[in-house]
Order: sequence, then C-alpha cells, then structure tokens
Amino acid sequence: MPIPRIDRARCQGHGRCALLAPDVFDVDDSGHSVLLVDDVPPDMLADVEEAVSTCPERALSLSQ
Repeated sequence: MPIPRIDRARCQGHGRCALLAPDVFDVDDSGHSVLLVDDVPPDMLADVEEAVSTCPERALSLSQ
C-alpha cells in the first residue's frame, strides 16, 4: 500500500488535503497537515492522489 508523506517545512496550512481525503489527512491546531493513517487503503487512494496532485505547496507525496 502507498505511504503518504507530508513535508511539514513546505506545508502552509491550506487544508485542501483534509478536505479531499479527510480519512487520511487532518489539520493540527496551527492549521498544518497531519497524517491519520500510515498506509493508504485502496478505496482511499484516488482521494489521496488528488490531494497530493493539488497541494499548492507540493508538501504531500506518496511512496511505496
């Protein structure tokens, strides 16, 4: 399963990832992204891929 990653130095807290894939991403008290899972289940992959591809700061990625 793909592993989501967040580059916290790049994250500016837009929150798009939490809107697009709320079962995988959330935001902390400062508004920056945090992960809710270690691996992306297959049924959530399309939402996570969209979150990764539309992150304005390119702070998200997926690895195998």
